[in-house]
Amino acid sequence: MQLPKFGKAPSGARLERILKSPHYKDGKFQNRHFTPTLTEGYSMVGVLREQLFKKLPRRRPVDPIPSIKTDLLQLPADSNVLVWFGHSSYWIQVDGKRLLIDPVFSGNASPIPGTNTAFRGSDAYTADDFPPVDYLLITHDHYDHLDYETITALRNKVKLVICGLGVGAHLEHWGYDTSRITEMDWDEALPLDSGFLLHSACARHFSGRGFTRNNTLWLSYILQTPSKTIYLGGDSGYDSHFFEIGKKFDSIDLAILENGQYNKAWQAIHMLPPEVLQAGRDLKARQIFPVHSSKFMLAQHPWDEPLKEITRLNKEHPLPLITPVIGELVNLNHTAVPFEPWWEKIR
Repeated sequence: MQLPKFGKAPSGARLERILKSPHYKDGKFQNRHFTPTLTEGYSMVGVLREQLFKKLPRRRPVDPIPSIKTDLLQLPADSNVLVWFGHSSYWIQVDGKRLLIDPVFSGNASPIPGTNTAFRGSDAYTADDFPPVDYLLITHDHYDHLDYETITALRNKVKLVICGLGVGAHLEHWGYDTSRITEMDWDEALPLDSGFLLHSACARHFSGRGFTRNNTLWLSYILQTPSKTIYLGGDSGYDSHFFEIGKKFDSIDLAILENGQYNKAWQAIHMLPPEVLQAGRDLKARQIFPVHSSKFMLAQHPWDEPLKEITRLNKEHPLPLITPVIGELVNLNHTAVPFEPWWEKIR
């Protein structure tokens, strides 16, 4: 637990600010509504028994995950594009600014080496592939969203890190100067350069990198640029906040929502595919980009079920879905462009 990758607990002025947050009660951050660790009717013993003794489906693909190696260093500055790197890591270049969200390029989603390795083919990118990053956004401090090896490798390229309350303690511990870290509580607005405005919003989840839970804040973001409004969902169970955000902003061009690593046993903190589509409707999003899949084995469902299910369910009342191959350039100026169901070709 003394290794740097475990991070550092908030202290000093950072902790003082946390103690003043209306969302910090009884020694930890709280979700807006009651959020059980396990769904009623499930037990930790039962979940472990199922994982250890039940014959589970094919959770890891036999074939390599396909990917495209886009040269990010050569992208024109005026490109309005998105590039997905598997799971919840993605690059947004819009209206002249470059943003990187929850990058994990170490090939492992666990503090213990070799215990939760990336699927073959899904880890084609490294920190060396990136130009300078205007804004590095972190939604929460779990290992599949905040990766020590990646964050330290990017240190000299990042101009500003934006994260939830307390998460900055990890970044400082890893060599980032305080002046380059901005921490946000829920329901705050942060003016950025060139007419950009970043709003923080709640999510229904939890946090922690060690034995202590919820000592840092998890959140989602609404990014308003001169031409786009993009919802960056992070991890969240379904709740009323999606409707509230949709009512407040009214015009979301793209909603990036987690769809994967779910289980009915922990439905309160990770959405099932029907809930992802409902969240997109609540947000009144013009397009949905389902993420949190196709790289790590963090749940008991088949590796390709998230994308299969959401595309199947979406046929009834279709919303435009963005489902690119890892590394594929997605043009943010075009809407309703069909994508090939690449997962159907992978065993």
